[in-house]
Amino acid sequence: MIEKLEYLIALARERHFGRAAEVCGVSQPTLSIAIRTLEDSFGVLLVQRGGARFRGFTPEGERVLEWARRIVADTRAMHQEVDALKRGLSGHLRIAAIPTALAMSAMLTTPYRAKHPDVKFSILSQTSIEVLGMIDNLEVDAGITYLDNEPLGRVSTVPLYEEEYRLLTSPSGALGNRDQVTWAEVGKVPLCLLTPAMQNRRIIDRLLRAAGVEPLPTLESNSMIVLFAHVRTGQWASIMPAKLADTLGLTDSIRSIPIVEPAATHAVGLVIPEREVTTPLIGALITEARQLAGVLSKPSLQNGVFVH
Repeated sequence: MIEKLEYLIALARERHFGRAAEVCGVSQPTLSIAIRTLEDSFGVLLVQRGGARFRGFTPEGERVLEWARRIVADTRAMHQEVDALKRGLSGHLRIAAIPTALAMSAMLTTPYRAKHPDVKFSILSQTSIEVLGMIDNLEVDAGITYLDNEPLGRVSTVPLYEEEYRLLTSPSGALGNRDQVTWAEVGKVPLCLLTPAMQNRRIIDRLLRAAGVEPLPTLESNSMIVLFAHVRTGQWASIMPAKLADTLGLTDSIRSIPIVEPAATHAVGLVIPEREVTTPLIGALITEARQLAGVLSKPSLQNGVFVH
C-alpha cells in the first residue's frame, strides 16, 4: 500500500504518468496498474485521464492524495526513528532554499554535521513557490524562505532573521559615496536584480514602485552569485539583503549602503511540514534553527564573521 501511495504522490508532482514512473524506478504500466488498484480498493476514480494522459485528480483523488502524503511522511518518520535508536542519527537531509538565503544555510548545516556526522545534506536553490511545493510533495524535508510576504500554506515555521536591504555599488559609482540612500534614489540607478519569479525581486519591485519608480534592471539572473560577481567588477550595482552581502564578503571595491524611506524588512526562516510526527532529522534541524535564530538576532555579524 505504501508503495502505491508513493506512486500517487509522484504523479501529483510530475503531472505525467511516464515521468512519475521514471522517478519511481518502475515502468509506466506498473505505475498505472498500481493506481488503478488503489481506485478499485476505494471504489472511486482518483485520477482524471484523457486516453493515457494525466488530466488531474478527482475530488476524491485530492483527498486520497492528502492522506497519502501524511501516511508516507509518517512511515518515513517511523523508519528514521527506529534507525536513530539503533545507530544514532543518520540519513539524508534535503533542504530547499531561496537564493537570498542559500549562503545562510551553512550556518545551519555546519553545526548540525558537527553533532551528527553521519547525516548527509542536499541544498537546492529554488523559488519560494517551489520550496513550498517540494515540501508538500515530500521532495525535500525542509525549506528556508520568506515567512511574512506571501501565503505559506500548511507548514510550521522557525523565524531565523529579518532581511534588510542594501545598495551594493562601487565607491566611485552612482550614490557610492553616501551613508544611506532612499528607494526613490536607488530606482534611478541601473541595477542587476533577480528574475521576477523570485520573491526577493517581487519585494524589491513593490518597494521601488511605492517610491514612484518603475523597476528597469539592466541585468537579471536567478543566481545571487551572478549578481554579486557583476557588482564586484565595479561597473554594476544591485540590491541585496544585508546578511547575504556580508556572508559573500565585501571588499574595498564594494560598498553596502542601507536603503531607507522606508527601512523595509522581511522575515526569513525555516519551514517544515506541519505534522504531528516529526522525523529525528527534522527535529535536530529545528534545534539548530532555534539556536541560530538566537545568534542572528544579535547585531554582531561583520563581513561574515560573528564577533562575540
